[in-house]
Amino acid sequence: MIDAFFIPTNLMKFLVFSFLFLSLISCDKQKIEKRARKDDTTITNYLKQQGISAQSTESGLYYTITEQGTGASCNNNSDVRVYYKGYYDNNEVFQESDASGISFNLQNVIKGWTEGIPFFKEGGKGTLYIPSSLAYGPTGRGDIAPNTVLFFDIELLEVL
Repeated sequence: MIDAFFIPTNLMKFLVFSFLFLSLISCDKQKIEKRARKDDTTITNYLKQQGISAQSTESGLYYTITEQGTGASCNNNSDVRVYYKGYYDNNEVFQESDASGISFNLQNVIKGWTEGIPFFKEGGKGTLYIPSSLAYGPTGRGDIAPNTVLFFDIELLEVL
């Protein structure tokens, strides 16, 4: 007679593996969502303290446009030349280009720039308030710690 509760070994291994895999995914998803909420709080608190009204995107990017610009538009795959100043929510500057800016393709930079710079036309100025998931994420980079929100004053000097 076959036991009604007998589960073949291979099926048991599959079920245990599936359960563990789904648990890990669920934990990772919860960590990502918690980080996103924390980053959003950091950004919105900064904006409130500074009296800044910013627009936001579905990804969590916030931006302000102080000068729209009148030149060419770019897209998320354009080559551009940008002046920028990067700083933290305590206003400590961590990096700044010289006045002539730097040139790059928008596919070769952090996701916050890839998404945010196309909001500007050539000659446009503003600020990108970037959650860590659109910056250097949980690994950080160089002197930028993991899970750090970054702010960038930018001027789109030229669409190449």
